[in-house]
Parts: sequence; structure tokens; C-alpha cells
Amino acid sequence: MFNSRIIGMGHYVPENIITNDDLSKLMDTSDSWIQERTGVKERRWIDPKSDDTTSTMAVKASKIAIDRSGLEKKDIDFIIFATLSPDMYFPGGGVQVQDMLDMSTIGALDVRSQCSGFIYAMSVADQFIKTGMYKNILVIGAENHSGALDKSTRGRGVSVIFGDGAGAAILSRSEVKGKGILSSHLHSEGKYARELMMDGPSTGRWVPEILAENNSDDQSYYPYMNGQLVFKNAITRFSEVIVEGLEANNLQKEDIDMLIRTSSEFTHFTIYSKEI
Repeated sequence: MFNSRIIGMGHYVPENIITNDDLSKLMDTSDSWIQERTGVKERRWIDPKSDDTTSTMAVKASKIAIDRSGLEKKDIDFIIFATLSPDMYFPGGGVQVQDMLDMSTIGALDVRSQCSGFIYAMSVADQFIKTGMYKNILVIGAENHSGALDKSTRGRGVSVIFGDGAGAAILSRSEVKGKGILSSHLHSEGKYARELMMDGPSTGRWVPEILAENNSDDQSYYPYMNGQLVFKNAITRFSEVIVEGLEANNLQKEDIDMLIRTSSEFTHFTIYSKEI
């Protein structure tokens, strides 16, 4: 069985910077209130006048990742695109990236796992490579959150946290043991689905129904988060899954040189060796 190595990474964020003081002009909040609760000082939101979309940001990040990997577009065998905010309801953003990058007719898979989507996408790519199906996979995480946020005081619990941007990585086959992605550990708790969600539009609550109601108080098409529950549950679950990952690789917590947290709604952990 092969191993997966990250051989190139890239990212892109919009030029439009939104500070906490900027948000205080839109909602009842302040720089100190936001920093105390989130640590966030500023975020990037797409300027509606720009050409940035979820897919175009993904393409810009992907070009950097491919260039840094030393590969060419023709060397990429597969695309995995993680996003909850695709340009279109369907088809998925992966095929748009494939077209925009002028790639051959390689497969393109979308992963819809919200904040943890990139880790899920990495784990899928890792398995494709380990089994020998593909050699080089482009993995992307991109979001246009700002286009669907309630930017009033009512929605500040979500709006002050999320921004827009894209990241990409090239996973490549390696036959060197003990280097690269050592293991992935994925968990979810569906019982808390409604604590961090966006109810509509969906097939259960489709656009005509929402428009017919003409209800100005309808919040179903805005993201909702029970921040306190999500935070407290995440702290517990992260500790559990980190221990699980360490034990699976016969490592101790002292062996970890860097910890990068990417999400709070799902628990997941990926162990990388020192040389990825």
C-alpha cells in the first residue's frame, strides 16, 4: 500500500478586508466584544463588484498549489472540492474548477461537510492514493460565506466569525514508509445537526415556499449556530479524537510539534509525519 504526501499548497483570499470596527457599523457589536469571544480581528469578504466566487477562488489557490508541487496540470488525476457554498446548487464546484483550469476529463468529487470539509476531502484523497487508484490529487477547500450571512445584530453570532477564501493542496503517492499522512480519524454527531445549520433553501423548504410566505422574519436561509453548545462540545470531542489519533500511531502528546484546528462541528484528526 502506498502513502500520501502533501507536495504543494496554495491559498487565496479576497482583497476586501472587513475589520471588527467595520462590523460595528452594521450591528450592535465592538472590536473588544468580538476579540474576547473569537480572537478574530478581521476577515476577508468578497467584494460584490469583483469576479471572486467560490470556484474562482478555488482556481487561484489551485494554481499556486500545482506550481509549488513541481507538477503540471496534466499530472493531476483527480479533484476533490470541499465547500458548503458552491457557485451553483448543482453541478458541483469540482467540475467548474476542472473546466476553469482547462484540465483533461479527470473525475471531480464534491464534499459537503461544512467546516470540516477539507479534512474529509483529504481523508478521501488519502485513501484513493493508498489503494493505488490515483497518483496525484488536487484537494480544495473554498467558501463564500459572506454572501449568505445575516449582517444585522440578529445574526452577529455567526457573521462576526466567518470569512471567504480558498486553500488547496496536492497529495501525491509515496512509497516511503512513515512519512506523509499516517492516519485520519473522522467522527460526527448528527443529533446536534440543528445546532449549526442552514435550513433553507432545501428540498424540504424550497424557494417557492419561502417566497410565497413573504415573511421578513424568516431566518431559515441564514446560517444558525448555537455557539455555546458547539464550543463546549468541540472542546471535549477534540481532546478525545486527538488521543485516538496518537494512540493509533504509538505517539505521545509530547511528540506533536504543531496542532492545527480547522473545525468545531465535526471531530476529526489527521496525523502527519514531520516531513509531509
